[in-house]
Amino acid sequence: MGLLPKGIQDYQLDNSGNFTVFLDRECNAKFENELHYDRNVSGTLSYGQIANLTGVSAQDLFLWFPVKGIRVDVPSSGLIYFDVGVVFKQFSVSLFETPRECLAEQPPEAVSKLCSIKSVFVAGLQRHYGKLRYRRDPGDFGRAIL
Repeated sequence: MGLLPKGIQDYQLDNSGNFTVFLDRECNAKFENELHYDRNVSGTLSYGQIANLTGVSAQDLFLWFPVKGIRVDVPSSGLIYFDVGVVFKQFSVSLFETPRECLAEQPPEAVSKLCSIKSVFVAGLQRHYGKLRYRRDPGDFGRAIL
């Protein structure tokens, strides 16, 4: 199966299924969508899935999302699912029958930009929530209502 691209230099696998794969360079491979691989890809193997995956990102439209896990629901279904945090992207297993060439690419900047945007958004929510919480404070009840 070609979930990982060509260019694997070495790998480590322990008895509990934890693995690390060492590629010769960061690179991108084109399947139905484009995937980005860091030099080191790691995760935990178990029957029908890879959990705690790091080092793989998937492009959807113009955004890059870190792939957190990969699973096959029912092997006979011919479908594989990539967990990108908010949804599971569904692909045909046949796309991954052979390893793809991995072309040297820069890391997807959008992943870091997306993380920065998320941090700003969360900080904004926390500030807003703090204001709402302050206004609901029973000690300030008379001052908070206009």
